[in-house]
Amino acid sequence: MTQHSRILVVDDEAGIRESLSSILQDEGYRVDAVASGEEALEHAVDGQFEAVLLDIWLPGIDGLETLSRLQALPRPPAVIIISGHGNIETAVRATKLGAFDFVEKPLSLERTVLLVRNAVEQRRLAQENEQLHAELGHRYQVIGESVPMKALRQQIAVTAPTNGRVLIYGESGTGKELVARALHAAGLRSKGLFVEVNCAAIPEELIESELFGHVKGSFTGATDDKIGKFQKADGGTLFLDEVGDMSLRTQSKVLRVLEQQRFEPVGSSQTVSVDVRVIAATNKNLEQEISRGAFRQDLFYRLNVIPFYVAPLRDRREDVPILTRYFLAEFCSQYGRKVKEMSDAAMEILLRYPWPGNVRELRNLVERLVIMCPQMRIEPHHLPPELFRGVAESPMQPYSTLHQARSAYEREFILRKLQENRWNMTQTAAALGLERSHLYRKMKSLGIAAPE
Repeated sequence: MTQHSRILVVDDEAGIRESLSSILQDEGYRVDAVASGEEALEHAVDGQFEAVLLDIWLPGIDGLETLSRLQALPRPPAVIIISGHGNIETAVRATKLGAFDFVEKPLSLERTVLLVRNAVEQRRLAQENEQLHAELGHRYQVIGESVPMKALRQQIAVTAPTNGRVLIYGESGTGKELVARALHAAGLRSKGLFVEVNCAAIPEELIESELFGHVKGSFTGATDDKIGKFQKADGGTLFLDEVGDMSLRTQSKVLRVLEQQRFEPVGSSQTVSVDVRVIAATNKNLEQEISRGAFRQDLFYRLNVIPFYVAPLRDRREDVPILTRYFLAEFCSQYGRKVKEMSDAAMEILLRYPWPGNVRELRNLVERLVIMCPQMRIEPHHLPPELFRGVAESPMQPYSTLHQARSAYEREFILRKLQENRWNMTQTAAALGLERSHLYRKMKSLGIAAPE
């Protein structure tokens, strides 16, 4: 809002400084006025001015030099050049150097106020855009401190500022789309669109229309022209998820687009040219698919320029606590809750579960716990029974002593029985063949806390 916007007027004529200050203050702006470029730079160094009205002809450093130094500030203001009569050429040069616009002397106060208003709005939008990019960059962080995740982040940092095609391998739920979005957000095309196509979710008869678009009447149901994903991603990134599920016919057409960067929409004879970076992902072994004739070898070589591999969560268990805390903070913020914490005992269960659904399964679990668990501290009894079954069915853990192994098994077995009997102590004790007092002692020795 204008009442919070600060404007700096820079002109060596006192009359102009006074008249501009007066009219802008009447519009609700906070105005400072100085007579030289040196003073302007001293005032503007804190980055609090949204706009600067800057005269070209100044004593000491001139307007162009002042403009250049203002543009070099960490948070440069929008600069409107005040040009003397006959100095339009100089003003245009200033605009090319980064000035927002220029206004001629004698000044039209109405036009000047309009330019200031537009300059303030443009700077606000630029700051919001910068903040949005920063938030998106944070949103698409690859979380984890395991060796595979550190290597993956390094690979993203090296690959993102290029146009090289990337093929991401990994099981379902490992975060292949996140890696693709991180590549886009940190890349040369971050201001373009990121367009996703799930090749496994689109019926075969519609995939070509989805990718390349179609013209009205080209097939039954084509009631309007449609722009395809390749054209939507022009200047940006196209993400072909589960590319191994694409039919051979569609593979052939995609290969041709990758080679030529142009295509014809379904039912059209007109060629559309595009400039798209393609990132693909698959949970299949494409070399095996090639050997059985289900995937084109030439397309594989086109896509597999830079291969990425996202490790399953069971192979990087040290990331489970980090991811859990990250998701807890994310969902507590999303649902307006105070940040919950996972008890050591509950975290131990998470660490030993094999996570067949990978990070997606962990994320869904944490969201469920944030919604359903009323306590601030999440204990083992809050966890769903399938986590205990997963632990029981997983391979033996490398315990250092027989006592540790026996205690761990007892703890998991008792927790499972407590879950099955909804924490009814009498029923659980009967199911275990124990006295209630013995069950309480066991729970205390094994660190099992009853629900509050």
